[in-house]
Amino acid sequence: MADIWAVLTQDHQEVKDMLAEMESLLASHPQVADDAHVQHRAGLAEKLVMEESRHEAAEEQYFWPAVRDKLANGDELAAKAIEQESEGKKVLDRLRKAAPDKHEFDELVTQFIAAGREHIAFEEDQVWPAMRATLSAEEATELGEKFELAKKMGPTRPHPHTPANPAVLKTAGVAAALVDKAADVLTGRGKRSKS
Repeated sequence: MADIWAVLTQDHQEVKDMLAEMESLLASHPQVADDAHVQHRAGLAEKLVMEESRHEAAEEQYFWPAVRDKLANGDELAAKAIEQESEGKKVLDRLRKAAPDKHEFDELVTQFIAAGREHIAFEEDQVWPAMRATLSAEEATELGEKFELAKKMGPTRPHPHTPANPAVLKTAGVAAALVDKAADVLTGRGKRSKS
């Protein structure tokens, strides 16, 4: 099993890649987009929303509680990160409802790209170094296993009104994830975002 650093690094790289691709799609957006271009934008946004929803739920269940527990300034770091994530969920929730051929979509993607990069930099530059110095290899592996399981069972939509409380997320969050996944099966959501 991978440790938390391998899991988080892979997740962050995937998100960075998606953000770069979204940025490229915005830059090449023709005045009159053809259907393939619009569908590609929609599929990539859908994948971003789904992956970010799973990732943030897993962080809020396991990573941020570990930060609070292990670091002297953990409460402050976790609070800032969760605030960033909460704002990101609001943008992603609006993005998942926006039409990919409308100006609002472009604005939301642009907003999320900036916020996503800022959040990733905060985690990697300010939180990870202190946590790497604190967690033992065994703790990092255990945390990675819990994180991966939480991601698999996590929601596929942002739930900006669900409190970022680990106990709430492990109960109500699981119920929301089941509803999300049932709706995904019924609507075929996530099928077009597979590459």
